[in-house]
Amino acid sequence: MIYVMSDLHGYPILKFLKILESINFSKDDFLYVLGDVVDRGRDGVKIIKWLMQNSNTMLLLGNHEDMLLNCEFVFEEGFDPFYSNLCGEKRKAYELWISNGGGSTFEALNATRSSEQKYIFEYLKSASLYKELTVNGRKFVLTHSGFGNFSPEKPLYEYSKKELLWHRPTQYTDYFDDVITVFGHTPTFLIEGSTRGRARRTATWIDIDVGASIGLTPMVLRLDDLKEFYFDF
Repeated sequence: MIYVMSDLHGYPILKFLKILESINFSKDDFLYVLGDVVDRGRDGVKIIKWLMQNSNTMLLLGNHEDMLLNCEFVFEEGFDPFYSNLCGEKRKAYELWISNGGGSTFEALNATRSSEQKYIFEYLKSASLYKELTVNGRKFVLTHSGFGNFSPEKPLYEYSKKELLWHRPTQYTDYFDDVITVFGHTPTFLIEGSTRGRARRTATWIDIDVGASIGLTPMVLRLDDLKEFYFDF
């Protein structure tokens, strides 16, 4: 079975593992996580380590992982956590990350051995921006935020990072007619007509960010039959 989650935002790892147990996730299944594992909550780094240890998972890059990568320099020797020694683009990148909930990730990584930090950053740098796949005859594109400046004729590799990581669709947004686009990034309660804590589906896309960033429980989408799984923890 092929499962998809998104926007865990430091969700407690024990509850994350309980979710996987609830859907009977096994080594014969595969899990895609559509970015934003880190920031806001406390356990993002723990979930990344878990993903790194499991070959039947794939992390796609989210804007929060990208912000973290842009701040790799803060884990270099001599960094001032009050960033009084930062200026220019480095200061701007750090302020953007911290203002978007990066403090919890900074603390978790700062408490991690430098050798582990290196592997975590290498793992994040290897994360793809999108994934195309076919499951039971249905075509899917997985990405973090959908597509900014979308055109059905535009090849996926031509989309910029910003267009794949920061886009906010509306209820009127349409993507491919013959492909289901699955994404997160925009909590569904921000899209008019959506039900709080539930995925939002249209004829061309499914938004699976149901609001873990504000304390709601993440959901899981199974691509084999498009079944949605919700949990009450």
